[in-house]
Amino acid sequence: MAGKRNVVIDTVQAIPVEEQAVEIVERKGVGHPDSIADGIAEAVSRALCAEYVHLFGTVLHHNTDQVEVVGGRSRPMWGGGEVIKPIYILLSGRATSMVDGEWIPVHRIAIEAAKDFLWENFRHLDVESHVIIESKIGHGSVDLKHLFEQRKNGIPLANDTSLGVGYAPLTETEALTLETERFLNSDAFKREYPAVGEDIKVMAVRKNNKIELTIAAAMVDSELNNVQEYLETKAAIFETVRELAENITDKEVEIHVNTADDIENGVVYLTVTGLSAEAGDDGSVGRGNRVNGLITPARGMSLEAAAGKNPVNHVGKIYNVVANQIAKDIYENVSGVHEAYVYLLSRIGKPIDDPEIIHVKLLPEKGTKLKEVQPEAEEIVHKHLDNIMDVVDKLINGEIRVF
Repeated sequence: MAGKRNVVIDTVQAIPVEEQAVEIVERKGVGHPDSIADGIAEAVSRALCAEYVHLFGTVLHHNTDQVEVVGGRSRPMWGGGEVIKPIYILLSGRATSMVDGEWIPVHRIAIEAAKDFLWENFRHLDVESHVIIESKIGHGSVDLKHLFEQRKNGIPLANDTSLGVGYAPLTETEALTLETERFLNSDAFKREYPAVGEDIKVMAVRKNNKIELTIAAAMVDSELNNVQEYLETKAAIFETVRELAENITDKEVEIHVNTADDIENGVVYLTVTGLSAEAGDDGSVGRGNRVNGLITPARGMSLEAAAGKNPVNHVGKIYNVVANQIAKDIYENVSGVHEAYVYLLSRIGKPIDDPEIIHVKLLPEKGTKLKEVQPEAEEIVHKHLDNIMDVVDKLINGEIRVF
């Protein structure tokens, strides 16, 4: 297969992102409404995969990448308020619900998976009273189902013509943005500061050698008795991120936390559940982080909503994961590569290990010529595509994060 693939490797005609005057990076944390939609979509897909494998020994056609989170209404108060209108979550998409005349309880599986995701990730959300979940998942398309069931030499056929994009390495700004949210939402941080909710968004802008971080962190009213405790928690976030930044970058870092607060007029980011979705903030699958966990307008990106797409032959999911893995492998293991970008384009009906085109764009280090790194880079491309079913298995088992 390696000799038959359409691989094009050329050079990046650009200034390295780290050296550009301005860089903007965003991450929406696990509790952001868009990330909630992503997480539920992925949880439903994994639950369906498990049920299909249990009943039939294989994953059947499904795409559950249509989830809407409709914000509710709440009345937060120091010491504990209440949710007065539940968050509404609509599960949609398509799934195989009948095999040989036997019905599969798709709606029950989907709703249970959504509830499990919410219980596992949000400490102050009472799923039974704070949330309404409805499933409108429909039966799969006949044409797509037929395509899904076809394979060539054991390799699934792509069910879409789609683009996957990946790059490496992360810049310091990207790494800081990613790690800031992950640490603030870590179990260790939450044990020390339980008042910090899970809805955390980090926006970073680097101007030359200065990084400005703007952090929006929902606070939980039942963990705070007054505004002084709120301000102390904000200060703890600031100090924690300052220390984290010192371990990631030598650049000057300016940190802002909950900048919409107006203390004199009693306006603070206070919630009952630690989620802005309780108070009118809505979310949709694919509107947030890309597969690498970031939103990076300075980079090439695919607009595919990866979460919830079936992990066996939906290239909108698989190729974004594989493209990032290839780029990371090239950067880390091919000497003389400063940046690597990978674009995988599928054609519907072709085996997923044989993209229509594989475009690798490399930024060689000074003194390195493209021809010196090209053979190793191409070898890495073939290695990853030869082993693409390993990625499929890991996606099925939930071992790879896609948002």
